[in-house]
Amino acid sequence: MAAVLSCGDGACLTHTSAAALWGFGREWEGGIEVATHSASPRNRPGVRCSRRPALSPASIAEHERIPATSPVQTLVDLSVRLNRRPIERMISEADRLGLLTPPELRIALGDHAGQPGVARLRHILDRRTFRLTRSQLEQILLPMAAEVGLPMALTKHWVNGFEVDFYWPDLRLVVESDGLTYHRTPAQQAQDRRRDQAHTAAGFANLRFTDEQVRYEPDYVRRRLAETAERLGVPAL
Repeated sequence: MAAVLSCGDGACLTHTSAAALWGFGREWEGGIEVATHSASPRNRPGVRCSRRPALSPASIAEHERIPATSPVQTLVDLSVRLNRRPIERMISEADRLGLLTPPELRIALGDHAGQPGVARLRHILDRRTFRLTRSQLEQILLPMAAEVGLPMALTKHWVNGFEVDFYWPDLRLVVESDGLTYHRTPAQQAQDRRRDQAHTAAGFANLRFTDEQVRYEPDYVRRRLAETAERLGVPAL
C-alpha cells in the first residue's frame, strides 16, 4: 500500500505486482510496479512508476484494500511481456483461485479491444480451449498410432467399466484424450481419476492426452505412443 500511496492519487499496482497481489503470479525482481495517471510519475527506491492515462476505472479493483489492475487487465498487460507458458499458468491459477474462468476471460476481453496484449491473450485462450470432436480425434491419433507400429485400435469400446477412446486388447493398452484440467469440473476430474485407477489396477497401460496436445503437439504425442509401443513389445517400424 505504501508504494501505491507514494505515487499519488489514482495509483494502483500493475503487471507483476498486481499478479502477485491477486495470487496468480510472482512480482518482478526489479521492484514494485505501479501505474498512475500522474503527468510525471517518478520512480522511487524499489518502486517503478509508469504513466497510464488510458487505464479506465473499470480496469482497477481492490484486493486486501490495495488498488491494483483487475485480473483481466493484469493478464492483458502481462501478455505483452511474457511468453505463452507463463500466461497459461497464470490463467490456470486464476481459475483455481476462483478469480475468473477461461470462458469468462474470453468474454471480458471484448471490453479491452485494441489494447496491446489482447490479440495474443485471445490466441492463447483459443489454443487452450480447443476441443476435438471424436471424428477429428480419430483422424489425427489413429495415423499417429500406425506410424509407430501400433495395430488398428478399437474405438468407443468399454474397458473396465468405462467407455474409452482407443483400445488395443492384445496389448492391454488404453489411450484417451480430453479437455484441459482447468476446463473440467471437479466431478469430471474425479471420474478421470477413477478411470485411470481402474485401468492401472487391471494391469493396463494407460495414456491420457489433452486435446491441445493431440492437435498442437503431435511430435510429443507420437513420441509417447512410440515409447509405450516399444515397452509393450511392438516391433519398431
